[in-house]
Amino acid sequence: MSTSATTPCCHSLSPPNYRVRVLKNPNPRLIQFSFNPTLPRLTAKPYTSPTSKWRFLCLRDEESSSAIPESEFVEDKLSEELVKPGFNQINFVQKDWISRLRKVTDALFGAEPWTVPWTAKTIVQVMLLWIASFWLVGSWVVPFLAHTAGFRKESLTYRGQALYSLLTDVAEGLAGIALLHRCLTRFHPLPSDWFKFSLEGKWQFDVGLGCLMFPLVNRLSQVNLNLWPILPSTPVTVSSVEQSIVARDPVAMALYAVVVSVCAPIWEEIVFRGFLLPSLTKYMPVWCSILVSSVAFALAHFNMQRMLPLIFLGVVMGAVFARSRNLLPSMLLHSLWNAFVFLDLMK
Repeated sequence: MSTSATTPCCHSLSPPNYRVRVLKNPNPRLIQFSFNPTLPRLTAKPYTSPTSKWRFLCLRDEESSSAIPESEFVEDKLSEELVKPGFNQINFVQKDWISRLRKVTDALFGAEPWTVPWTAKTIVQVMLLWIASFWLVGSWVVPFLAHTAGFRKESLTYRGQALYSLLTDVAEGLAGIALLHRCLTRFHPLPSDWFKFSLEGKWQFDVGLGCLMFPLVNRLSQVNLNLWPILPSTPVTVSSVEQSIVARDPVAMALYAVVVSVCAPIWEEIVFRGFLLPSLTKYMPVWCSILVSSVAFALAHFNMQRMLPLIFLGVVMGAVFARSRNLLPSMLLHSLWNAFVFLDLMK
């Protein structure tokens, strides 16, 4: 063994092209190297007795090259230890987000359509009947029952009006679901991916990504108002929700919060994402079904000043639903958006 080959190992103990291990009571079959200060090189001798002395066993790293100087190895190692971990971590996070977004896009544009047992006639029939029942129950049935009971909504207190709105919304939703169930009864049993509610799956990331779209939805609201401003001749009305917020009635605000953050997301998601979106995939791609169902969702609110944000919001919720094929994530996202708007009104 030459001096130039052994000197780096003894002086630095851990050169880049050597591995150093400290062994206690080493194996007698191994050759141990001890350093003699009077000699210019390492001397090899066999192991004689199993003592408990500490010795250095230097093993050649077969993957490293001895042709590169030690100083360059040391500098490279230090720079990698100081810089590379943080750089790799940033790259990993960026690649992880990019890969997730790519998976979302691929899932939308390459998604398989639902198995739809009914035709376009049933789709149009269900949607028209749902809108008619919603209007009939909210505008005629509930007010008639209230009048029969001897009171009117306008004469109620803030809490009474809030309770009235909650009962009306529940009645509208239950009537719509009953109608939907009646129209689809002859097609039962439905495939397993229809009207699915499940806590399982990795849909939490999709909901979080959808929440990041809320500022953009807000921005689209301003753009929509600029494109379709409210006419000066249009009377400005203050809703009962806004009146209860101004009055700071906690019970009334809690009841309205249940209406907008619980009831509305459930009824609307069942109809527009649970029924309409999958049904349209029989005649068009999934991404196109998301867009068409979002336009229908916006039109159902009968408010031209909110068309653009509602369409975009419908696209986001539709994408979340199409990716998971689960109504729970889109309902949760819908609920969070309504809660966001409600809290913004409370400022």
